Amino acid sequence: MKLVRRIIFLVILVVMSIAFLVIGNGYDMYKNAIEEIPIAEKINSIRQKDNYTRFEELPQMYINAVISVEDHRFYGHNGIDLIAIGRAIVNDIKAMKYVEGGSTITQQLCKNIYFTQEKKFNRKVAEVFMAFEMEEKLDKKDIFELYINTSYFGDGYTTAKEACRGYFHKELKDMTDGECVLLAGIPNAPSVYAPTKNPDLAKQRQKQVLKKMIKYKYLSEEEAERISQEK
Repeated sequence: MKLVRRIIFLVILVVMSIAFLVIGNGYDMYKNAIEEIPIAEKINSIRQKDNYTRFEELPQMYINAVISVEDHRFYGHNGIDLIAIGRAIVNDIKAMKYVEGGSTITQQLCKNIYFTQEKKFNRKVAEVFMAFEMEEKLDKKDIFELYINTSYFGDGYTTAKEACRGYFHKELKDMTDGECVLLAGIPNAPSVYAPTKNPDLAKQRQKQVLKKMIKYKYLSEEEAERISQEK
């Protein structure tokens, strides 16, 4: 019995040591990124982009669609979603590798502008520290606005305005509800869901987003059905 206890103790000790090491490395990564280019400087450079998209230009349908499919607790958390992270940890343990991160829109913004898309635990920790700072310095509207100006929409488009003009040949305010929902689903996998590449898969992704919007009470089933019938 004593041997079993010692083994359990050693396992816990090893796990804690690894956790502290990963957290320490992640914190250093976050601090180094901030010291190299402060958040205010990063944001200013993003806002100088051609076709920068203002929050006020976005149709409410598009905003609702993005929040539904990317981070439905966006307005209620302070940068991280503990429920989503818990679910992701369970799925990662089941897969015995890093497959899901439970990222919020704020975390995705941090990843877009400061870190790589590489799936590593220390990068994830750095992203969490950065998300807390982003939430301290910016309001939700600014975070959302910066997010849709640093996401990749496929076909070389890096802002929502560019993607709307490129795919639909119109301005954001003129998008139909169906186009709003379709556009919201593309950044998850631009090479797969870009309508110029795979129109059938883009339509399937649109339906996935609509299901999320029904689930989180942004649309009724009847409204979603009407939108899905748009050509």
